[in-house]
Amino acid sequence: MKRQAHEVAIPALLEVGDQVLSNFGMLLCKAGFSRIVLCFGEGIRPLCEPQIVQSLTEQAQLEVLDNRDVLDNSLEAIAGTAFSLPARTEVIVGIGGGKGLDIAKYIAFLNGLPFISVPTSVAHDGFASSGCSLYVQGRRTSVPARMPYGILVDLGLVRNSPVQFLYSGLGDILSKIPAVFDWRFEESLGATRVNDFAVMMAKKSVNSIVRMPYTDIREFFFIKEIVDSLTLSGIAMEIAGSSAPASGSEHLISHALDQLVERPQLHGIQVGVASYLMCLVQEHRVERVRKFLDETGFFDFVAALGMKRDDFEQAVTLAPSIKPSRRTYLHLPEMREKALHLLRSDETLQRILA
Repeated sequence: MKRQAHEVAIPALLEVGDQVLSNFGMLLCKAGFSRIVLCFGEGIRPLCEPQIVQSLTEQAQLEVLDNRDVLDNSLEAIAGTAFSLPARTEVIVGIGGGKGLDIAKYIAFLNGLPFISVPTSVAHDGFASSGCSLYVQGRRTSVPARMPYGILVDLGLVRNSPVQFLYSGLGDILSKIPAVFDWRFEESLGATRVNDFAVMMAKKSVNSIVRMPYTDIREFFFIKEIVDSLTLSGIAMEIAGSSAPASGSEHLISHALDQLVERPQLHGIQVGVASYLMCLVQEHRVERVRKFLDETGFFDFVAALGMKRDDFEQAVTLAPSIKPSRRTYLHLPEMREKALHLLRSDETLQRILA
């Protein structure tokens, strides 16, 4: 059977630095845009709106056709907003955290317009991926959209975000280690076909940061590496045509926790703990991951959150039902038993989980 290369969409505009907000207008002008709609996430305006608007209207003299807050991530609300945009809109610019970016991304998708992603924090790789987490008929649902046309990250803005968002981004990056291992495992069972280029990209995204000489998560180069790594992760998923290179059994545990726990922690925090657990289960890169999470202060941060071992035990049991079509390590009963045993016996997990 004749096979053709898989077409991949990657961002055409990528700028990561400490002067991005000041040069915002020139960057969009260089990309060929002149008529723009701005979408700000909740509570984001005071952080960056004056700089962005000044740069757009004074520096580059671009036309801002609409400037709105996007707060409701239900599909019904998004559709209402999407089809009321000014007719001459050329590009949607989303500024904010995960929820705000998802809303703006889907507004752009429904209109067939390019989307510029401007994250104000880097808690996970959503700012650089084609997927969205929205509410459809009252239930949180992952829906496909389109890769951002551009990604603009002001490191000064991200650097000043709450520390939990930085640790969350760190946890999401580390998930590529057990996720790729799971993906290879599924292929060995004949359950899927691995895209080797996506694997390479996912590995690069995590290896570049765990091998860094820096361990201060607020250090400039460390934050830039977090942004670069999460961007590569988003592209790896686009190459694969699925979330498999970035999301395996560790993500299933986090999704299960979201269902079980009254007040879940940030996605990347849960994923980071679950990634360490799954590395133990898979017996893969355990010492490297343990050392990195220890030296960066991730484990100390988690220990102060009061996350419960019982919740993780229930999540491990529930995890396979989250995506029954997959065949990760946790889909095997003996591996779930191994994970439950490690939750009770591993010294690090005993320390960080109540």
